[in-house]
Amino acid sequence: MGFDPMKTLLAVDLGLKTGFALYGADGKLIWYRSQHFGSTDRLRRGAHGIIRGIPELSAMVIEGGGNLALVWEKEAEQHGIAVRRVGAEVWREVFLLPREQRSGADAKKHAGELARRIIDWSAAPRPTSLRHDAAEAIVIGLWGVLHFGWLDAIPREIQR
Repeated sequence: MGFDPMKTLLAVDLGLKTGFALYGADGKLIWYRSQHFGSTDRLRRGAHGIIRGIPELSAMVIEGGGNLALVWEKEAEQHGIAVRRVGAEVWREVFLLPREQRSGADAKKHAGELARRIIDWSAAPRPTSLRHDAAEAIVIGLWGVLHFGWLDAIPREIQR
């Protein structure tokens, strides 16, 4: 992809409780949030509204699979948005040490710590509390901007 200062990337940590993180073309986090859909039908309507509501959305990275992923992929396809599915094991290997991945709880804890560093580096609004699904979406989004070539490397300020 060529440089377009207006393009954005949406990272989605799938579930009925879904985490979102939006990144700009500079590779920095713009916003993040968590949303509880409660049902697949509400998620389907929500996906449509979220995708339509993001200007210049050009890429999506989704963690998760099954019917929920298909909802997002279909919606993105209808809008000409590039989509990449990624497993947790893929982005965790890039960002977390092996000892930080020994259990799901450990991985979520360390992803939350990394997400807070990404928030600080991006100068995004700081959370009072950060839900694990939003934190993981933030990290998935950083993986996405690296994958799509919007950043060449993990920013020094985020590294340990």
